Amino acid sequence: MRKLQAVFVFLCVSLVSCDDKNADDQSRHSAKVVEVENRAINGERWRITSYKESNVDQTAAFAGYIFEFDPNRLLTVTNGSDNISGTWSVSADNSDDDNTTSEFDDIDFNISFTNPPLFMELTEDWEIISLSNAKIELRHTSGGNGSIDLLTFEKI
Repeated sequence: MRKLQAVFVFLCVSLVSCDDKNADDQSRHSAKVVEVENRAINGERWRITSYKESNVDQTAAFAGYIFEFDPNRLLTVTNGSDNISGTWSVSADNSDDDNTTSEFDDIDFNISFTNPPLFMELTEDWEIISLSNAKIELRHTSGGNGSIDLLTFEKI
């Protein structure tokens, strides 16, 4: 009977400590999501300074485009003559699929465009490699073939 009681106590303690860890992770993730959102929308305009798709440099295709991340999750892109609309968000994915060991592990920067095809290439749930006041570096690993895309935004 004592052995059964010891197992019961062990299980209870384990469950409580798991709940505490999950709550701590959730709180940390929520704070990181807010941090990333605030840096993106801080009334700033961004440009793509690097975009490599499967190790092929595609940066030039986005030359002259200005990106604005709106607090209402709208993403507006313009080059003076074209206006392109998309959406963006930041989310905690808790899936342990990120390949980063950054402080933003399990935080995704989500970008979505429905057209034109050039911008649809940016539609992904990007892992955050690094974040500063002037730069956002992102990575996406393809689920199909494992190729890696890298995307860098810098403030103008």
